[in-house]
Amino acid sequence: MTMKPALIALGVAALAACSSTTTRLSAPVPPSTLNLTARMSTVVLRDVTLPAYAASEEIALETAPGVITSDGDLLSADDPGRGVTLALARQMDDILSAVVGPEPWPFPSIPDVVVDVRVTDMLGSAVTGTYRLSGQYFIGGDGIDYPNSAQAFDYVIPMSAPDQSGAVAAQGVALTRLAEDIARRLGR
Repeated sequence: MTMKPALIALGVAALAACSSTTTRLSAPVPPSTLNLTARMSTVVLRDVTLPAYAASEEIALETAPGVITSDGDLLSADDPGRGVTLALARQMDDILSAVVGPEPWPFPSIPDVVVDVRVTDMLGSAVTGTYRLSGQYFIGGDGIDYPNSAQAFDYVIPMSAPDQSGAVAAQGVALTRLAEDIARRLGR
């Protein structure tokens, strides 16, 4: 009888030794001080599209010119596409007098305006010590007559350290700038 609890304890200890710890890094987005009156009541932000390396849970970093690596030891705290979409929607909602929500639109009515963000570069560089967020966003009327427009964006943010943590912190600053620029287009 004393042998059985000892075997169970040994088995539990063996399982605990086999399990590994996953380290995840959250991406805080600094709040904006911008406050604008929107030219519409509601805005939906479509799911933000990211390049493959940025859409992965593994946090990528440029380690040599044109070489993007990730070691799998440090992962994003959230699905990157979901996290970026929610961060931008939250920032835009805080900045604008309009109700801003992510896709799928959480309300029964049709939103007045649709914003679609497509990212081409979203990467920190250990080579340059900077983080780059670039791409294009599109704004168009859905529930109201609103002129369609397309706007390119390109932000280069200094990183506090030339590593993944520095890249994630700089990403938050870049997302705040993008939210502010989109909000300026929608506000007056």
